[in-house]
Amino acid sequence: MITTTTNDQTWPRAWKAPGTGAPRNIRDLTKDADIVVLLPDPVSARSCLELANDAADAVEDSIAAVHICADPLAMLTSAEEIELQMLKDLEEGSPDERFERVKQLFDEWKRGAPHRQNLTLGDCQGDLRRCLGTICQSASLVVTPYRGNIDARDTFHNVLFHEGKLVLVPPANGYRGHLLDHVLIGWKPHDHARRAMVAARPWLTAAKRITVLCVDDKPNRHYETTAREICHQLGLDAEIVVTSSTGRSVGNTILDFGISVNATCLLIGAFKHGYLLELLLGRVTYRLLSHATVPLLMCH
Repeated sequence: MITTTTNDQTWPRAWKAPGTGAPRNIRDLTKDADIVVLLPDPVSARSCLELANDAADAVEDSIAAVHICADPLAMLTSAEEIELQMLKDLEEGSPDERFERVKQLFDEWKRGAPHRQNLTLGDCQGDLRRCLGTICQSASLVVTPYRGNIDARDTFHNVLFHEGKLVLVPPANGYRGHLLDHVLIGWKPHDHARRAMVAARPWLTAAKRITVLCVDDKPNRHYETTAREICHQLGLDAEIVVTSSTGRSVGNTILDFGISVNATCLLIGAFKHGYLLELLLGRVTYRLLSHATVPLLMCH
C-alpha cells in the first residue's frame, strides 16, 4: 500500500498499475464518482461490480471501485478489536493478499467490456470508519455487500448508519441482471422510507416499472394516501398496491409479493428501530437482507 502523510494523518492511496503515472489519492479517485462500489470480499466482488455497472448505465453516472480492508496496524479501536482483526488475517490472508484476490477478479471483469477499460481499482486499507469517510463523501449511491467476511459486514453497517448513504446490496445468491425492470417499494410513511425514495429518485425515474406495496394499511388508508403523495411529488408513475400480511411477517409478505410480480429490485427504508433491535426481533429489514433473491436498495 502506498500512503501519503498530510497534517500527521495517513491517507491510503489508489492502487498503481504497472507502467502508469503517479498513483492518485483515494479522494481523487472517488470525488467525481456518483457511484462507489466497495469490494471488501472476493466472494461478492463480481456481483457488486455488475450491479454498480447496471446502476451507472441506467442514469449515465460514473463509477469508482475500491477494495476496502481493515488493517489492524492502522486501526483506531480497542486492543480486543485489533486482536480480532489479526486473527481474521490468519484465516483470510493479509490485507495485501486480499487485495490481490479482488484485483484479479476486477481485472477479469474489466476485460468483459471495452467501456470498462479506463476504470482503476482503488485500495483502502486501515481504519474502516476513516476510509469510508473519505471514499463515500461525494457518492450518491454506494454498492456494497451485506454478507461475507468481517470487513463486508462492518463496511455495510458503517456505510448505512454512519455515512447515511443510499446503499445497493447484491442478493446472497448473486446478481442476475435486469436491475430496474421492476422496482418494488415496501412503503410505510416513515422518515427513513421517504429518504430512501428521494435518494433513489434518479433510478426510480429510469425504472421500467414501479410498484409501491402498502402492507397492513390503516383503516383511513394512510399508507396508500402518502404513497400516492410522494410518488406525485417525485414525478413517478407507480402502481400502488394495498395488501394484508394475514398472520405472516411483513418481511415475508413483501418477499412473497415480490416473487409473484417478478420484482427485480426491492427498495425500503432500512432499520427503523436500529440494527440491534431488528436483529434480535427479526424485523423487516433483517428479514429482507437475509432472504431476498434480488438486489436491495435502502437508506437508513
